Amino acid sequence: MSPRTALVLGGGGITGIAWEVGILAGLAAEGVDLTGADRIIGTSAGSVVGVQVTSGTPIADLYDEQLSPPDAELGGRLSRLALIKMVPPFVLPGDGNTKRARIGKLAMKAHEPGSVDREGVIRSRIDTEEWPDRDLQITAVEAETGAFTVFTPDSGVDIVSAVAASCAVPTVWPPVAIDGRHYIDGGMRSTANVDLAAGAERVIVLAPLPQAFSKATSIRAQLEKVAAREWSVITPDAEALAAFGNNLLDPAKRADAARAGLRQAAGLVAEVRHIWGVQP
Repeated sequence: MSPRTALVLGGGGITGIAWEVGILAGLAAEGVDLTGADRIIGTSAGSVVGVQVTSGTPIADLYDEQLSPPDAELGGRLSRLALIKMVPPFVLPGDGNTKRARIGKLAMKAHEPGSVDREGVIRSRIDTEEWPDRDLQITAVEAETGAFTVFTPDSGVDIVSAVAASCAVPTVWPPVAIDGRHYIDGGMRSTANVDLAAGAERVIVLAPLPQAFSKATSIRAQLEKVAAREWSVITPDAEALAAFGNNLLDPAKRADAARAGLRQAAGLVAEVRHIWGVQP
């Protein structure tokens, strides 16, 4: 059955997680709760938020957690320059799978799978071992083949492994092994994978990183395929980008990014309420 509403949560590192939670908390405080969407699609950072908001934990509590000391986080280095360096494998000839497999090869070469305890970090973030009884879709890319993969409650895959795979930024974190295959960040196909919202009448996209590796996988191109009746793409404003800093994987910026999201949400209430079909 096609969903009536879809919430798309894009990738964007530790600061992206915090900003998305801030946006959602700010909107919910004004009576616009997006977490009840019929379908929730999470890519990379968005996969974490997707699990969090379907776990039953109140969004206000999730926001408060973003303000606490990030003791369980494992910092990395992901600058916008580093993302740009991933472009060359996509420029060379080949179909989407071939291009993504090149990235997968780089990722496998950079780190042995399991060489960093990423699943411990993911487990602390999502604080659950169970898939929700919801239409939650978590994206990843198979490292060896470049094939796009969507994990759902019906996939038979451990939820911590699914989120770890979706967050396995190539050359920063090791690929994640699941059933004899290895997976990397779902953002290598698209930073938001909006086309998974196909059939939805109303779509809200939170996109900390709205850029795309190709026109075909851009948010706008995918939205055209979805053909929603009402839609909006929310991206960080100038103040939010400043709060993120130059490294999207810096835990020290988490609280600032969450506050930036909460502040930005105040200016989005009327637009999002209209798109979501919520009466004032």
